[in-house]
Amino acid sequence: MALAAQDTASLAAHGSGNPPPRHVAIIMDGNGRWAKARSLPRNLGHRQGVDTVRDIVRASRDFGIEYLTLYAFSTENWKRPAAEVAGLMDLLRLFIRRELDELHRNGVRIRMIGDRSRLAVDIVPMIEEAEARTAGNQRLTLVLALSYGGQDEIVMATRRIAEAVAAGQLKPEQIDRTLIERHLYTAGIPDPDLVIRTSGEQRLSNFLIWQAAYSEIVFVEKLWPDFGAEDLKAAIVEFHGRERRFGGSDG
Repeated sequence: MALAAQDTASLAAHGSGNPPPRHVAIIMDGNGRWAKARSLPRNLGHRQGVDTVRDIVRASRDFGIEYLTLYAFSTENWKRPAAEVAGLMDLLRLFIRRELDELHRNGVRIRMIGDRSRLAVDIVPMIEEAEARTAGNQRLTLVLALSYGGQDEIVMATRRIAEAVAAGQLKPEQIDRTLIERHLYTAGIPDPDLVIRTSGEQRLSNFLIWQAAYSEIVFVEKLWPDFGAEDLKAAIVEFHGRERRFGGSDG
């Protein structure tokens, strides 16, 4: 869904000239429930969710958002039935094949965060190719969280730091937040300003739990396949209406 120029301008100008949040992260929830409500197979809900991804990526680019992180597949999702997991992986393959050219043409850089070792052997090269091909793009960074879990990410970072200490390459007193952040999957990516979760659920579900420490969180009742550019715009407007003090006083 393309946004009219006046919509983009009104968003950027909303609230005393506030720009859009630099980084928006979205927990895309509700594909299965969307399908169930229509007596459709779950895989059709996931397929409709992919169409929503396409629309939201375009809207984010048009709004001037610099980073968009999408929670596409969690570490916990591996527990789902094998057929559903296989279907989700097929949709990932399809998305990369069909969308990569357009994403590249429109200045979108692709980056994946998560445990690549658990992905199918053919998917990892596809992701690496997409990352390499779009590495120089600067209009929007699309971060795909695949086989991702926030707790596992922190464990992984801690293990690497412990190994450096054991090898004598690092002293314990040198460990600080900046060092930990350099060992996370998201190294080099700014923390999300805004986290959106669809489907009415109100929890982070192991998503960016370190990075979202001071994010504003907006919970949306709509299921992900029904979420559109206007819903993204409304969440950003709500974001601008909040006072962000980062632990400071309210004056």
